[in-house]
Amino acid sequence: MAAAGEGILNVTGLFPLWAVLGALLAILIPEWFVPLKPAIVLLLGLVMFGMGITLTGKNFLAVLQRPLPVFMGVLLQFLLMPLAGWVFANLFGLPPQLLAGLVLVGCSPGGTASNVICYLANGDVALSITLTLTSTLLAVIATPLLTLLYAGQVVPVPVLDMLSSISQIIILPVLLGVLLNHFLRRQLVVLHSLFRLLSVFSIIVIIAIIVALNRDQLVQLDVGLVAAVLLHNSAGLMGGYWLPRWLGHDERVCRTLAIEVGMQNSGLAVALAVKYFSATAALPGALFSIWHNLSGSLVAGYWSRRHLH
Repeated sequence: MAAAGEGILNVTGLFPLWAVLGALLAILIPEWFVPLKPAIVLLLGLVMFGMGITLTGKNFLAVLQRPLPVFMGVLLQFLLMPLAGWVFANLFGLPPQLLAGLVLVGCSPGGTASNVICYLANGDVALSITLTLTSTLLAVIATPLLTLLYAGQVVPVPVLDMLSSISQIIILPVLLGVLLNHFLRRQLVVLHSLFRLLSVFSIIVIIAIIVALNRDQLVQLDVGLVAAVLLHNSAGLMGGYWLPRWLGHDERVCRTLAIEVGMQNSGLAVALAVKYFSATAALPGALFSIWHNLSGSLVAGYWSRRHLH
């Protein structure tokens, strides 16, 4: 059993490499991955269940007893990311439609993939899930107002649909895992490493599917947009980590906030951009969707090999 666990650790330790190889394979052979789009929800749900069996109700109670990290995460999400999107879009002279698209990414709440990345980075999963849910609830007000402020147009947010998705993908699988962990904790310990491996596999497949779905759009991207998206994501990751660090929060909280702030619900940004702006405005969200999963994989791979201190 120990040898199997060590083998799994070796595989997951190369997580960033597998993620990059998966993306390259999707570019070369997109037809392998495009039909797998419906599997994204199932893969995320399975991973969330795997997280659940590592959690207890006390983990979530501890988050509620420390509201400051939640407040800080939401504040960074809706202050730093919209501003950073606007700044980098102007810095690289992006045309109005691309500026609107990048701003929309910044105004979006946290995405579900951030919970998986947080789990793999040894972050505070209960805090990550709480932040995703909180930012999604606040998005019904924050996203339209911030988009109006930075891009000059109101975009209604389908919050009920989003909450329904979050319930199916995050809340119900995690709740089921927590309940099973409560009653069968000793029996489930052997599955922890297995679900960690499943998490790595799931994110790699999800990245490949997203790359394959957006392959044709990738050839339309110019250097300025690519640079703006990479810097936007980096600002979220670095700001989400270092600002809490300077304020004295522990390493696990800082990792969690970095991932939650840096990884957006880019799928929402793409949908809103197409509906209220144009197909061109959806390009920043499509690129961000690919890149934040890759950068999140790199960060998770790095942090998973470093002890918490």
